[in-house]
Amino acid sequence: MAGERQQSASMRTVVAASSAGTAFEWYDFFIFGSLAQVISKTFFTGLPDAAGYIAALALFGVGFAFRPLGALVFGKIGDQAGRKGAFLATVLLMGGATFAIAFLPTYQQAGIISPILLIVMRCVQGFALGGEYGGAAIYVAEHSPANRRGWSTSWVQTSAAFGLFGALMVILITRAAVGIEAFDAWGWRIPFAVSIGLLGVSVWMRMKLTESPAFAAMKEEGQASKAPYAEAFGQWKNLKLVILAFLSMMCAQGAVWYTTFFYVQTFMEKFLKVDPVTINELMMTATAISAVFYVVFGWLSDRIGRKPVMLGGMTLALLFYFPGFHLLEKAANPALAEASAKAPVVVVADPKDCSLQFDPVGKAAFVTSCDIVKSALANAGVSYANQTAPAGATAVMKLGGVEVVSRSATGLPKAEVKAVKTAVEGEIKAALTKAGYPAKADPARMNKPLILGVLLVFVIAATALFGPLAACLVELFPTRVRYTALSLPYHIGTGWVGGFVPFFAFAIVTAVGDIYAGLWYPVAFTLISVLTTAFLLPETKNRSLT
Repeated sequence: MAGERQQSASMRTVVAASSAGTAFEWYDFFIFGSLAQVISKTFFTGLPDAAGYIAALALFGVGFAFRPLGALVFGKIGDQAGRKGAFLATVLLMGGATFAIAFLPTYQQAGIISPILLIVMRCVQGFALGGEYGGAAIYVAEHSPANRRGWSTSWVQTSAAFGLFGALMVILITRAAVGIEAFDAWGWRIPFAVSIGLLGVSVWMRMKLTESPAFAAMKEEGQASKAPYAEAFGQWKNLKLVILAFLSMMCAQGAVWYTTFFYVQTFMEKFLKVDPVTINELMMTATAISAVFYVVFGWLSDRIGRKPVMLGGMTLALLFYFPGFHLLEKAANPALAEASAKAPVVVVADPKDCSLQFDPVGKAAFVTSCDIVKSALANAGVSYANQTAPAGATAVMKLGGVEVVSRSATGLPKAEVKAVKTAVEGEIKAALTKAGYPAKADPARMNKPLILGVLLVFVIAATALFGPLAACLVELFPTRVRYTALSLPYHIGTGWVGGFVPFFAFAIVTAVGDIYAGLWYPVAFTLISVLTTAFLLPETKNRSLT
């Protein structure tokens, strides 16, 4: 009995230390995504509004793009030197980069140096997080009894919720304390700066840990891999597991989770015109509730298996993407939904006069009559349909019975181009207002319970997929190359698929003109995983890790 109590206490320490450190790293990473609007104004002042916002979202994704590199580097360290040292180093790197962001100069202060420094810090964050998750998940799983592995590792999954909740809470409190104007000017730095205290706690907790028993036994027997890359990716028996993990679980994980917790924020803020404070409050509530479901679904996977729980989650998300986001519009901004139904916007233009409304670097001029009207609608977050006009015709925006004739600024001096764009945008805004298109969502008409209900459906889908995922990934790979082989597909899925969800979805909307068009990005990746999981993924519950 005494031995069982000692083992239980040890397991609690393992779970607490691993989850706390991971929560801190998620906090660091999520601050950036939640402050994309402020970041775009601070570090991309030289770009137009839409381009600056896309650039900020792209930079959010850049951090994720470096995660596979971190996965490879720290995966090799973890498979050769040990799990503990690898994820102790990652938390130090992440903490240092996050703290440094608080003191970066703005674009107005340092020009192009400002976004360059931000990119460097973001890359360091992504590199560090690439080695964090695999180490924490493996460390906990290799300490856990086989029949409780889903429950134990689900606490590592829950750390994502704690990290996101902490980030949203600190942002909300800071914004309320200093005021919106001061927050946008300098208060945004506070959430980054306070991370130094969390770093100290995380390092202290992780210093108390010992090496995982599975790795220690393998090391003692001289069985540790001497060439993790060659074994993990050069041997087909392991490489096919890497590919299977990516296609079956990680495509959906990236798409579902980041749509649920990040793109939904972009959608509500940019297209539904919901106040950022309201979005933070709703997301904090949904995130707090989600923390329970990770553990519930992890526990359930110990009973009925990993595969049915994860497949159910990704299938629910796949079926709910479009209905859910349509419900969000009706609940968050009913005036917009009503105006879109009564007076849909149509742009009548010569296709040769229209450019792709996607300019992440702010270099495109957009001076034709078609480009000017579409740019104005994109910046207003209004959906529109396209109608072909005769060759050489001037673009026209039709709105109910009203027509706004655009003008071309091709070949004009810069000052005159600005004047033409301002005039056309003013006419378009006036027409939209007259037709009932709101400049902002009306809080009095907002149905917050319905918004929260929609968010919770997505939360259930995301947590059902993510809750058992760590256990399934750990059980899928052999101990010798587990850290390396597990980390790469995980971070390609969450980094390259998930991290770029807000960027690509927003860019697709801006290019096409339909605020729902961006959902095809997560739909495509989720569908890949649903089919692969259903037909190819084996059940891994209760597999031996040695």
